[in-house]
Amino acid sequence: MKSAQEGAAAALSHIQPRRGSSLIRNIAKRYDLYLMLLLPVAWYLIFNYGPLYGLQIAFKNFNPAKGIFGSPWEGFGHFERFFDSYYFWRLLWNTVSINLFSLLIAFPVPIMLALIVNEIRSKTFSKWLQNITYIPHFISVVVIVGILNVFLSPTGPINMMIEAFGGTSVRFMEAAGWFKTIFISSNIWQNMGWQSIIYIAALSGVNPQLYEAAKMDGASRLRRIWHVSLPGIAPVIVILLILDIGHFMNVGFEKILLMQNNLNLESSDVISTFVYTTGILKGEYSYTAAIGLFNSVINLILLLMVNRFARKTSETSLW
Repeated sequence: MKSAQEGAAAALSHIQPRRGSSLIRNIAKRYDLYLMLLLPVAWYLIFNYGPLYGLQIAFKNFNPAKGIFGSPWEGFGHFERFFDSYYFWRLLWNTVSINLFSLLIAFPVPIMLALIVNEIRSKTFSKWLQNITYIPHFISVVVIVGILNVFLSPTGPINMMIEAFGGTSVRFMEAAGWFKTIFISSNIWQNMGWQSIIYIAALSGVNPQLYEAAKMDGASRLRRIWHVSLPGIAPVIVILLILDIGHFMNVGFEKILLMQNNLNLESSDVISTFVYTTGILKGEYSYTAAIGLFNSVINLILLLMVNRFARKTSETSLW
């Protein structure tokens, strides 16, 4: 028995150096590829993992003069202050509702656009439609908000049309009730063409023989879309849905900040803008670090839950 164990140990001792030497030879042989990896790996380590040590200020009363390690510990006091504040539920509801409505309304739009483009027989019209829907993605957020202010102002073309039909002028950008509708609809207009690219690419990989077989069986165009196109891109849809839910609590900070004013603050004040105004402008670094950590933990929990659910139901997941 001992001789067999000793023989196995001796064999493993010979194998392990060979594996290590083969890895070294592989790196030496393809050193140029590994050198190309150094820059992105260094970027992630420096700008994504390096700053994680600063998370401890969420549990401290951070004083810039004393530094992170010299500041006194606070524990969970900042979290308790945030949870007990009168604006907690407003910030949470605005953040969740904007993202939830965006997920329910905006997420399917690029899929439908990709299906429409895929079904168009005229290549000229298909390319024209793609170009028209791609262009808004390359417009600056500042310009987008400027366009909204011009079109939706009391003297803008939208209100002129309303008044022409006998209605009264509406101050859209100052009304809290209109904020989420304007924000989500303008996001759809700006991003649906760009987001549809990956779905169009996935549709190009669906086997054409499946369409021919469905057509031979008498399936209509809608039936072919439902039974061939959508199942063909279902894994891509699931992956992108998981990625979207992974940053569910992160709203478009720049656009909301530019659209925000004192009159629509009831609907436009979200966690990210509150962190900016309270942490950066007012200097409450530890308090807003705790709020940001709370926001990130929720994103992580949602990502893990949705990924696990997707793996069990569709056998498609990130890991």
